[in-house]
Amino acid sequence: MEAKINKPWQLVLSLLLVANCMQHYCVHGNSKKAHCMYIFGDSLSANGNNNNLQTSAKSNYNPYGIDYEEGPSGRFCNGETEADIIARRVGISRRIRPYLNSSASDRAEAANHASAAAGILPETGTHRGENINFQRQIRNQRDIYNEIANRLRSYKKAEHYLGRCLYYIRIGTNDYLGNYFLSQFYNTSSQYTLDQYADLLINQLSGYLQDLHGIGAKKFAVYGIGDMGCIPYARARFGQNGGCYEQFNIAASIFNKKLEALLSRLNNMLRDSKFNYVDATAGANIIPPGFTVVNASCCLTVSNATCVPNSTPCPNRNEYRYWDGIHFTQAAYRDAAERSYPPINDLL
Repeated sequence: MEAKINKPWQLVLSLLLVANCMQHYCVHGNSKKAHCMYIFGDSLSANGNNNNLQTSAKSNYNPYGIDYEEGPSGRFCNGETEADIIARRVGISRRIRPYLNSSASDRAEAANHASAAAGILPETGTHRGENINFQRQIRNQRDIYNEIANRLRSYKKAEHYLGRCLYYIRIGTNDYLGNYFLSQFYNTSSQYTLDQYADLLINQLSGYLQDLHGIGAKKFAVYGIGDMGCIPYARARFGQNGGCYEQFNIAASIFNKKLEALLSRLNNMLRDSKFNYVDATAGANIIPPGFTVVNASCCLTVSNATCVPNSTPCPNRNEYRYWDGIHFTQAAYRDAAERSYPPINDLL
């Protein structure tokens, strides 16, 4: 016999479960929604998990968030990230909270596990201080799974509920910028060729994705790595005459090809799930209308990377692709979200 629902958030969870069940019978494309969503990744998707960690990888200060309703929140952007925009588009009704600052009712609908400097490998980014690596992000998602199962008094019901959620995964960039290509802190570049290193990352990632599947995940939107060699940080530090640094782009290309192959294997192996590859380089060589600066950051940066605290950014932010030396402007994320949406919509 099921236990009575005696807490408001339990009622919310039950209603969400019913909504998800009803959603199964929706046939019109425009009515497809994801009634729950979980975000995993690094600073490209982060929204505040690092704010209270012992790390220099933070963005909870001006001018970050200058165009965001809550101000500096921990997003590495002037406004919304692509994950924020996708969440709203797939029908998430409330602002997704960072996992470390969320309530049980928040987590029943969505949570953002992303952590700046985090990577697939546990040691990635640790030269900056603490971060929540991908393994720990999955461990935190397991706590959500157990929490929902406990409230529903059934692991089967929890799996059914979580199986209808969207899992947005964008990680791997720091395993290069914050590990492989930082030989002063890490020895991976002396241990592995680029091809071998990509295999190491993909093998690790494969296990983690299967771990997520084991706690109910079924709908995976997995992003490849973008053109790292064309970000302002790479251009300024390593590029010839301000051009892209192709060694970074070659590394991304090797990883992305192996990632696509991995997702194809997982689709064949785990037939109850769907793993869709999202191309983070789509449109990278296209200058959208309205963008006039695509090779420099909008804010004044520290060592060509993050914004100088309390500095004054460019006034024409909608014309810039890059907000700081690594991350994009809200305008660029909106453009990217439009390009990346088809494989995500296919999961709904």
